[in-house]
Amino acid sequence: ADAHSSLLFCMNYIPGQSISNYLEEVRQYGQQTSKRVGRRFSDWTCPAKPDRLCIGMVSGDFREHSVGLFLENILANIDPTEIDLVAYPTHNRQDELTARIRPRFVDWKPLSDKSDEAAARLIHNDGVHVLLDLSGHTLYNRLPVFAWKPAPVQATWLGYSASSGVEEMDYLLGDPYVIPTDEEINFTEKIWRLPESYICYSPPQILVSVEPLPVLKKGGVTFGCFNNPTKMNDSVVALWSKVLHAVPGSRLFLKHKNFSNPAFRETTRQRFTAFGIVPERLIFEGFLLEEAHFAAYNRVDIALDPFPYNGTTTSVEGLWMGVPFITLRGDRFISHVGESIANNIGMADWIAVDEDDYVSKAVAHTADLEKLAQLRSGLRQRVLASPLFDAQRFARNFEAAMWGMWKHFIKAKGL
Repeated sequence: ADAHSSLLFCMNYIPGQSISNYLEEVRQYGQQTSKRVGRRFSDWTCPAKPDRLCIGMVSGDFREHSVGLFLENILANIDPTEIDLVAYPTHNRQDELTARIRPRFVDWKPLSDKSDEAAARLIHNDGVHVLLDLSGHTLYNRLPVFAWKPAPVQATWLGYSASSGVEEMDYLLGDPYVIPTDEEINFTEKIWRLPESYICYSPPQILVSVEPLPVLKKGGVTFGCFNNPTKMNDSVVALWSKVLHAVPGSRLFLKHKNFSNPAFRETTRQRFTAFGIVPERLIFEGFLLEEAHFAAYNRVDIALDPFPYNGTTTSVEGLWMGVPFITLRGDRFISHVGESIANNIGMADWIAVDEDDYVSKAVAHTADLEKLAQLRSGLRQRVLASPLFDAQRFARNFEAAMWGMWKHFIKAKGL
């Protein structure tokens, strides 16, 4: 089961991978997972008409991780008169972020030492109304627990951008951009859309100022990408090389812990050399502590979004640091994330319809440096006022979604 889940995760990185192929594979995962369950739950103890909903969250990432960073401000703004939150961590690692969010939960019940059946019985006995998976097919997921149906309503959200395949997973939370109506057939779950964005970022605890546009000081545009280089497939390298050729004197700044390795840097140079990009046009940076990490965005004029696996955390971090990004329109959830982020901050003109348009936008947006500098100087204020950062607004939408799912359930049951 773990190997199959890992395969599904890896399939998201492959360019040209058909959606139907993934859907077939994920359905097989769901069928096999269901077969391993003994007697799944069909009756639950939670009250049908509660004063407050009990919402359980299953995750291995209640820590300094993308999931934790997106959760923090949301949890702080959930109305405790509407919802009780219960955490079911699947991994024991804790840090400062864990310490900040733990008080937001009425209970904290680790699952790491429990079998799938024991974990399911614990959740069932807690009387959870809606159980949320925050991992999908990422590390430390406990999707097989959901196959026991420990809660009457189960949904997957935030940690993964594709179908889970689990037959007992009722919903997947998205938004109008990441899951257009004509793409609902790509999921084994029913789609529940939040009205604006399916994510809401928590601003960093430290404050790093946005500096002036780097090209105005250094000369020569600096494009950048701070994503995991696993997303940098050959199609991405080829397109980014076209961007560098189309913008004379430009360079590409790549930052990730893997670039601390000299051999990895050399391999990456060779990949770009194959497309006529000399090594001097590439800048590498490895792991940096938080403050230095955010300060590194001050060396980037425009970020380039990879595909088919778009950036998420790095894209929003960059925007907070005044760095806009160019993204390519996709054909599935994981390739629509850049579109969702751009649309939610009113920057749809940064979404390329195809690869030629991607290059054209890079040329156009670097042709007017005064306009780009003005955008940079006001971008933080712009995104802070958007659905991507407005945690109070998001929390109300989230609460409405949880209650909506529950009311749909009790109506269907005639309760």
